[in-house]
Amino acid sequence: MLSSLKNDGGGAQDTLLHPDPHHPNPQPDLISSTVNARQLLISCAELVHCGDLPAAERAISILAAAASPYGDSIDRLIRQFCRVLSVRIGRVSPSAASSGSLQSSYLLFNQMTPFLRFSHLTANQAILEAVDGHRHIHILDFDTYYGLQWPPLLQAIADRSDPGDPPFIRISGTGSSLEALQRTGDRLRNFARSLGLEFQFHPLLLPPSIHSTNTSYNFTPSCLQFHPSETLVVNCVLFLHKLQREDSNDDGSRKLQAFLRTIRVMNPSVVTVAERETVHSSRSFMQRFVEALDYYMAVFEALEATLPPTSEERMAVEQVWLGREIESIVGGEGDGRRERYERWDSLMRDAGFSSLAPSTFAVSQARLLLRLHYPSEGYQLQLVRDSFLLGWHNRHLFSVSSWH
Repeated sequence: MLSSLKNDGGGAQDTLLHPDPHHPNPQPDLISSTVNARQLLISCAELVHCGDLPAAERAISILAAAASPYGDSIDRLIRQFCRVLSVRIGRVSPSAASSGSLQSSYLLFNQMTPFLRFSHLTANQAILEAVDGHRHIHILDFDTYYGLQWPPLLQAIADRSDPGDPPFIRISGTGSSLEALQRTGDRLRNFARSLGLEFQFHPLLLPPSIHSTNTSYNFTPSCLQFHPSETLVVNCVLFLHKLQREDSNDDGSRKLQAFLRTIRVMNPSVVTVAERETVHSSRSFMQRFVEALDYYMAVFEALEATLPPTSEERMAVEQVWLGREIESIVGGEGDGRRERYERWDSLMRDAGFSSLAPSTFAVSQARLLLRLHYPSEGYQLQLVRDSFLLGWHNRHLFSVSSWH
């Protein structure tokens, strides 16, 4: 746990807001609680926001020095947010993780926490039920990443199928790296072949920064090959927030609304949506900072319940994967922002979609996943307006829903 600055006179916040340049080392008792840690980080962010960069730099230095990289979740969270604030004021270079370290940290995050696995499992169950009995299945997967979602679905389809007459499955996987998509396609083809399934994978390149305000991305059905006999499925796991943009001429949702209307015209049997439960779309730096701080405080606490502070795997996830996410929200302006489920709900309905209630089996399966693999009492699962909400204690962190 962080030691905390004694509140002599002005208190810990005064010490940060008006640090003594002759005594740069952190005093004892800087932080005595999570509440103090949160407020001190917000004080640092306010200095950055007001443009008082010398004071901000000194305050960030004091707070970061008091936090151990091997401490509890608050220590580690403070170090991450101090680093990102340093990036914002130009004292530290933005992170430049290699593709290999990003992939490794992504896979570790998938193993350590239920968030990605839960999203994949719940979306796959909705897809499996929507395509049951169909002979030709086309999955349009937005942001395929490393294809971790699809082997369990292929296995489930193979288990339900006649080995002598398996269904044909085609995945159109999107991403910004053709090489990565081709590697993913090769792995999935080999796996499908081992199951005796007829399978094709088609890579579909997206712009590297589709969330950038300077990038125009207009998805059209002409980008794809469609066959009349196919049953179409659209999968959007951690993708829709990337279509958000901050323009002075609209509310930041115009591009996303156009995309959803295009998908609706394609008449898919089901559209699966998984997103983080947080608001990072505000133009206000301080609003984004506070929301990100509260959101990732819960995520770091969940990681602490899974692995000890000295875990190198946990450090890799926090510093590489989650660190990159935090930097994209706090470290600059104009990057992709996230929204709450209530907003996804209204956007989907405005585009003409209706929610699909999860089956009794889907609910039981989701609860079983948490009970067997993530037994910590901190994880909470709720079903609200046909959407699964997965969180840590009283904080919702991920939502998964399906639509038609």
